[in-house]
Amino acid sequence: MKTLSSKQKRMLSFVRYFREERDYPPTIRDIQKGCDISSTSVVDYNLKVLEREGYIRRDREVSRGIELLEKGHGRALRIPVLGYIAAGEPIQIPPSDTWDEEALDEVEVGREMAKGGEGVFALRVKGSSMIDALINDGDIVLMEQANTADDGEMVAAWLKAEGETTLKKFYRDSGRVRLQPANSQMEPIYVEPANVEVQGRVVGVIREM
Repeated sequence: MKTLSSKQKRMLSFVRYFREERDYPPTIRDIQKGCDISSTSVVDYNLKVLEREGYIRRDREVSRGIELLEKGHGRALRIPVLGYIAAGEPIQIPPSDTWDEEALDEVEVGREMAKGGEGVFALRVKGSSMIDALINDGDIVLMEQANTADDGEMVAAWLKAEGETTLKKFYRDSGRVRLQPANSQMEPIYVEPANVEVQGRVVGVIREM
């Protein structure tokens, strides 16, 4: 089975979310707009891949003729939404054995996108610090539990002294940690390593329509 690209995972997640919210599947133009894809032909190409790999079935004679298929890697999982994340808004992620009680909501995503679901939780984004990474206010980020990160990974970073969690890209920079927004209008945050704790790494995004 072919490993799906990030674009194909995003499209598959969008189709599931759209279907759940509207009770009918999206059109190609809905997917193009919702996933910020350059053209309908790019959407069509990637839908063909998803169809070939058994994630969807399509009726090309119908504008909304996309049917999700239940299969091994593509079977949907329900992931707990544990809170909100934005620069300056505190959140403490509860232990995994309390997620059922602590969750504000749940989202349904594909098993592959959720890395099998083990140790994966979701946070709803508030703010615009990551808009250049196509993460907007109201979107949901899927996080895997982690306390370390490689340079360039997008993380939920707890700033201990400030009592805040922020969604940023993580970099080690000359003895400090640089938390880099994906917004050209915002400056990076520099902190001492002892003042920052990685709470999770982003593994997927569900876009708000």
